[in-house]
Amino acid sequence: MSLETRVRALTTVPLDPDETFTLFTEAVDRWWRRGPRFRAAIDGQEGVMRFEAGEGGRLLEVYGSGRDECFELGRIVAWEPGKRLVFLMGGRDFADEEWTEVEVRFEGIDKGTRVTIEHYGFDELGMDHGVWHGQGREAFIGSMGLWWGDLLVSLRSAGTRARD
Repeated sequence: MSLETRVRALTTVPLDPDETFTLFTEAVDRWWRRGPRFRAAIDGQEGVMRFEAGEGGRLLEVYGSGRDECFELGRIVAWEPGKRLVFLMGGRDFADEEWTEVEVRFEGIDKGTRVTIEHYGFDELGMDHGVWHGQGREAFIGSMGLWWGDLLVSLRSAGTRARD
């Protein structure tokens, strides 16, 4: 029996699902943490994160004073405002056709929106792939859960500021 490596993280944002989806997608640079753990740098300059809206759009890290250089982190395969976003995600260690999948769900609850992220597809890359950073499956799941958890704490904080 094969165990799929699936990372899940969730938070609550004090906005309704449509507002939370907008915050997640249109203000991604505001909540996506900075620093080498979360962003790459070209010539010492961090990029600006942005989503191109709609299916077929991309998640980009854009660089340069004219913002003419970019690194594609993801390709959007489902864009359902206020409900769901799914994108294929790559990275610096990925070949052009290597992707993992990220599903983000937005569920209205009494005091806002529950945002759940599931990230999977790592097993397709094989245990010798650089994405694992030399970690075993259990350690990798833990570190990726913390990585997404840190990003969701930042999203929740941005939502709290937007509400106030």
